[in-house]
Amino acid sequence: MQIHEIQPKTKQRRARRIGRGGKKGTYSGRGMKGQKSRAGHRMAPKMRELLKRYPKLRGSRRPRREKAIIVKLAQLEKHFQAGETVNPAVLAQKKIAGKIKGAIRSIKILNDGEITKALTIEDCVLSKSAREKIVKAGGTIK
Repeated sequence: MQIHEIQPKTKQRRARRIGRGGKKGTYSGRGMKGQKSRAGHRMAPKMRELLKRYPKLRGSRRPRREKAIIVKLAQLEKHFQAGETVNPAVLAQKKIAGKIKGAIRSIKILNDGEITKALTIEDCVLSKSAREKIVKAGGTIK
């Protein structure tokens, strides 16, 4: 016996085509009135009902805040000489802080490591402890 010769034991029964007149009577097996007795009736999909329940987002929404790129004091100590200026453009040039989609993001300097050089810091956000260490080393913050 080959696979193409296999046949089921019982024959498949054809699905009854409802709503076409004939010997089933005036309602053709659909019952009387209502949505289910009409032509083209379909129940709404469950997913659509769920989507309709959620409130629609209209009007202005809070814009997403961009996260600042984090730079550590140890990195500044390693890559800069005393008296140099630290700002986002210089950090991007030295490839300490990269550009994201062609734009230089805001920089936040954190207290991780030690600093001994007097640096001038511009246009950067600093943590409280990092600010103290930079000032203590003789640096200035603009």
